[in-house]
Amino acid sequence: MTDSDLSEKQAGQLLARGVCRYLRSLNFAALEEFVPERGKRVDVLALGPKGEVWVIECKSSREDFMSDSKWQGYLEWCDRYFWAVDEHFPLELLPDDTGLIIADAYGAEVIRMAPESKLAPARRKKITLKFARDVALRLQTLRDPRV
Repeated sequence: MTDSDLSEKQAGQLLARGVCRYLRSLNFAALEEFVPERGKRVDVLALGPKGEVWVIECKSSREDFMSDSKWQGYLEWCDRYFWAVDEHFPLELLPDDTGLIIADAYGAEVIRMAPESKLAPARRKKITLKFARDVALRLQTLRDPRV
């Protein structure tokens, strides 16, 4: 992706890109715009090397954060929940009992580790299988768009 390609992305997409790059450095596989169930769409779902599941919501502004009333419904789909924001975001808006990642289009860093709340085994299996299927289907679509 070139810098000119980046200029066409929205602020939240740029944050997600940097977050995914960072997660890769931690040996996590990350998928943007993951739908754990109908009516929910997380910005980034990451699967760790030991099967841990992280959800990261990318917020580009105060307005973006204030308009998101569904985020607590994502807690039941992960072991750890994070907000990813840029360095200018008003951090006082973010709940203290969630993780915090500062990001830009090129990278990110965990500032506050999210508390762990282990998924039930059946939920972990369900989300891991859906993650794998979604990744495979996206890859197949890239390789053969007419399928």
